[in-house]
Amino acid sequence: MTFSVYLSGEIHTDWRDEIIKGVEASALDIEFTSAVTDHDASDAAGDHLGPEPNSFWRDHKSAKVNAIRTKTLIEMSDIVVVRFGDKFKQWNAAFDAGVCAALGKPYITLHDDSIVHPLKEVDAPALAWAKSTDQVVDILKYVVQQ
Repeated sequence: MTFSVYLSGEIHTDWRDEIIKGVEASALDIEFTSAVTDHDASDAAGDHLGPEPNSFWRDHKSAKVNAIRTKTLIEMSDIVVVRFGDKFKQWNAAFDAGVCAALGKPYITLHDDSIVHPLKEVDAPALAWAKSTDQVVDILKYVVQQ
């Protein structure tokens, strides 16, 4: 059985690549999906619907277009990994975790100790909290190989 893992969260580090490489090195039967990780492309996702002089409405259109992809891929996934970095606020990642909780979709949070307190409500329904990509790979190994 091929597992589908959706990678949600911050886009400014190579954590996705680290997990994918770890899974490939372990020869696990996992396929990965993700949100659009090109910040400019994500911000412009709704631009083809027409110009917006007000940035709120541009963001609104793009968020909705991005949500088509995000909602569909989260629903199709078996497991979601939600990464929170310390450099920027990842409100979208927190929202993705909430969607997972509402759907009963298993998810793993990935972040360091410095943001445990602000993420307590996000971590509470998560089935695991990992501090490193290696820990995420180890969880995936256990889940897939057992």
